[in-house]
Amino acid sequence: MENSIELQNVSKKYKDFELKNISFNVPQGCIVGLIGENGAGKTTTIKSILNITKSEGTIKIFGKDSVKNEKEIKEETGVVLDDSFLSEYLTAKQVNSIMKEFYKTWNEEKYLSLLKQFNLPTDKLIKDFSSGMKMKLKIATAISHNPKLLILDEPTSGLDPVVRNEILDIFRKYIEEDETRSILLSSHITTDLEHISDYIVFIEKGKMIFNLPTDELLENYGIIKCSKEDFTRLNKKDYITYKKGKYQYEVLTSNKNNIRNKYNITTIDKPSIEDIMLLYIKGEK
Repeated sequence: MENSIELQNVSKKYKDFELKNISFNVPQGCIVGLIGENGAGKTTTIKSILNITKSEGTIKIFGKDSVKNEKEIKEETGVVLDDSFLSEYLTAKQVNSIMKEFYKTWNEEKYLSLLKQFNLPTDKLIKDFSSGMKMKLKIATAISHNPKLLILDEPTSGLDPVVRNEILDIFRKYIEEDETRSILLSSHITTDLEHISDYIVFIEKGKMIFNLPTDELLENYGIIKCSKEDFTRLNKKDYITYKKGKYQYEVLTSNKNNIRNKYNITTIDKPSIEDIMLLYIKGEK
């Protein structure tokens, strides 16, 4: 399987933060979810991929150097960032006119169809749109030149569940239409990623914690609910982190079957991605 994005030891040092040796791939035909708390390094990673932030390491998009081939890569990439868009004193119709000049492959029919689907007015100034309407316009703009790759930073943030589902459906259809397409999707709404992503990349304090297939992550990881006596029996090699509660311990393991067989502990919950992330961040090692 070919990769749309390849990151190898991508690093960036700021005064009060450091992104350290981030390496992962976004395979063709796949949706990769990027998770981590605010300030973990998700946006720095995305801006490094887009060459907005100059970082160390190797970044290839469609097998090409992301810096040397930036112009042709951008033609094939749709981007949604929180802090970048056209002037809010434009209308959706005017955005269409600008994008027709900007992208050779701009599909006016598709764009206008998405505006209709999203119930977005064509003649109203963007500044008068709600946050949900603005995000839907960004997404419509990002996918209307039929890019091979979508890079999305918190595209469902601040949206109600109905609109979020609508947008996730569009991402699914976008991938289904062409098996060479890919999406890199950063989100702190981990339930969205459970439903849509093929892989999960978890970054915490600038370091990559794991890069795993979503189904493997949800199948193999477990949260052990146990007494202090059972907890003291556990070998540190068999769990990742733990949290001490009032009446019991919560212990995160990446191999729940091993715990069952080795220690005969059966009270193991199937965690959500959010459960896993929170125990990694808040738990004791």
